[in-house]
Amino acid sequence: MLLFSGIMMQCTKNLPPGDPDNGGLVLPEGFEAVVVVDSIGPARHLAINDNGDVYIKMRFAHEDGENIGLRDTDNDGKADEIERFGVFDQRGYYATGMRINKDYLYYSTASTVYRQKLTRGKLVPESEPEVMLTDDYQNSPFGYSHIAKPLTFDDNGHMYVPFGSPGDVCQSKEQNRMPGALGQDPCPELEWHAGIWQFDANKPGQTQKDGYRYATGIRSVVGMDWNPYDNTLYVLQHGRDNLNRNWPEYYSPWQSAMLPSEEFLRVKEGTNAGWPYYYYDHMQGKKLLNPEYGGDGKKEGDGAKYEQPIIGFPGHWAPNDLHFYQGDQFPEHYKNGAFIAFHGSTIRAPFPQAGYFIGFVPFKNGQAGEWEVFADGFTQVDKIVDTDDAGYRPMGIAMGPDGSLYISESEHGKIWRVMYKGDKKNFGKDQLAQMEKLKNLPHIKTPDEIKDDLTPLRAEAGAILYNKYCGSCHMANGMGDGSRFPPIAGSEWVKGDQKRLIDVVLSGLSGPIEVNGKAFDGVMPPVDYLEDEEIAQILTYIRKEFGDNSPPVGSYYVKEGRYYARKKKEALKSGI
Repeated sequence: MLLFSGIMMQCTKNLPPGDPDNGGLVLPEGFEAVVVVDSIGPARHLAINDNGDVYIKMRFAHEDGENIGLRDTDNDGKADEIERFGVFDQRGYYATGMRINKDYLYYSTASTVYRQKLTRGKLVPESEPEVMLTDDYQNSPFGYSHIAKPLTFDDNGHMYVPFGSPGDVCQSKEQNRMPGALGQDPCPELEWHAGIWQFDANKPGQTQKDGYRYATGIRSVVGMDWNPYDNTLYVLQHGRDNLNRNWPEYYSPWQSAMLPSEEFLRVKEGTNAGWPYYYYDHMQGKKLLNPEYGGDGKKEGDGAKYEQPIIGFPGHWAPNDLHFYQGDQFPEHYKNGAFIAFHGSTIRAPFPQAGYFIGFVPFKNGQAGEWEVFADGFTQVDKIVDTDDAGYRPMGIAMGPDGSLYISESEHGKIWRVMYKGDKKNFGKDQLAQMEKLKNLPHIKTPDEIKDDLTPLRAEAGAILYNKYCGSCHMANGMGDGSRFPPIAGSEWVKGDQKRLIDVVLSGLSGPIEVNGKAFDGVMPPVDYLEDEEIAQILTYIRKEFGDNSPPVGSYYVKEGRYYARKKKEALKSGI
């Protein structure tokens, strides 16, 4: 035992001290965490060089470069040098990828994959960025969505990049996300979307046509990794949306919150995971026919013929990064296993939002075990009503040269370094049992269909705000005054697409409109001075009370709507 302790001291003596509170994280016994840097801005994926330098892909374009390099010069775990570098890509929104492959740093924006040769001894690469791959997604005939470009590499000189689906479930561009609209069959999007493409990792100037469609039927991927243990690609699929909104006759709000599963897929050449025709239901343990193709939540069709996931995680957890651990610092339990960053849901209303933690899937002899909670504490609150309630949203995972695990988050730009300093020989079921208890937390557990429904709570708050800000014009009963102010009760403006309703509140409305068959011509000023959550509560109340119990509105979508309303206003000012 003394000999083992001596060996353990040798293994851990060069590790910096963890923060007293582990940077707010909850970890298994024996682990510590230190905050490398705090609040550098919305961060996405990250990569660690063999000297410990940290490279982070930032979400938004920046004139000084869209990447940040961090260096710890005194081994206290904290970054002493922070430098921006890279390109200024105005289409950088949704930037994601950051990986090191054979002395090159690869990174991506929504439209482009770049690389720079790392300069030995230097934090910032001195080479000019090379354009490796360009995606002209804005000219896709199907529109565009799910345009993140995560990256991974095999050992044979190939780079793998997903091209996500332009819509939710292959409805026509005009009917995308429309309730009751059927999907296209065959789906024309599959030729250039909803799959993984293989490229030459060393050839600049490629477009999608230069690549090879390696796998198909995979709707949207942000987390992916090449597993060196079995020399195979693994990805995490984001499942489709709007089951209850579009098909309320088949799916309850609870089912829509829980489904479809986020699929953990082993992907080989030629894999077909079944999108858009099928989705996975982890509660039934099978792939089912999507309602756009004749499904009803029970019909299997030919679902069994498609690639089945290793694990189906609960719906909308948003698995945004994947890392197979190859280090020796952590206990043997973690060797060759998969760490997953669950970014957290945005559309689980009327139930609490879920995810927002680092999960782990142990692998033994190449076979996956039951998933576990590895790191928690990101939410900073007991219950996440809306996405903005979460303090942090875990995003990226990477391993350092000493086996430490680095975690990034996308709200403020906090980076953690997780280290193991306990007794590896005695790590086991007791430590894992403590983490298993965290599965009962509101952001991880399966919600109760009655007790955890937040609609009454949010609608009650919204009723107070409605009467304060809206009732004087539209009346307490939502019927308007019959002349100047239109009714909202039963109105298609309330029951329809929530994006249009949000825009009316944020941008205002003027000119002639028709409501419930009657013409009105007036001006509604914008109500953009209210907080996102206040607007969400008002609209949730309106849609519940006056919109035939239409689905609630989350503050995340108000925040998104505020961005587009501002862009629209700027365009009008500039005469575009």
